[in-house]
Amino acid sequence: QVQLVESGGGLVQAGGSLRLSCAASGRIFNCNHMGWYRQAPGKQRELVADITSGGSTNYADSVKGRFTVSRDNAKNTVYLQMNSLKPEDTAVYYCNANCRTIWAPRDYWGQGTQVTVSS
Repeated sequence: QVQLVESGGGLVQAGGSLRLSCAASGRIFNCNHMGWYRQAPGKQRELVADITSGGSTNYADSVKGRFTVSRDNAKNTVYLQMNSLKPEDTAVYYCNANCRTIWAPRDYWGQGTQVTVSS
């Protein structure tokens, strides 16, 4: 089984920065896509950013130029650097990883970490 443990959420003023981290543990062979989703109250969960093991990245239009996703493959850890935060970035942020163990690759999710941006 794979576990994803997130850290780094919190309360910040608009214009501030936060850095989220997510470490995957377990009998992992490799994780291809790793990334972040978010869900605001009353809204659907949406992709924020993800990154492949080769370093290719994908961002939601709303965060381009402000957020940066990166990863450490050796540690199976993904990061999200969030700058110039806006109140509309307030949400629960979930780590997601598509990992291969002794079983076929599948998606795993973290427990979520709250990010609140005050105006």
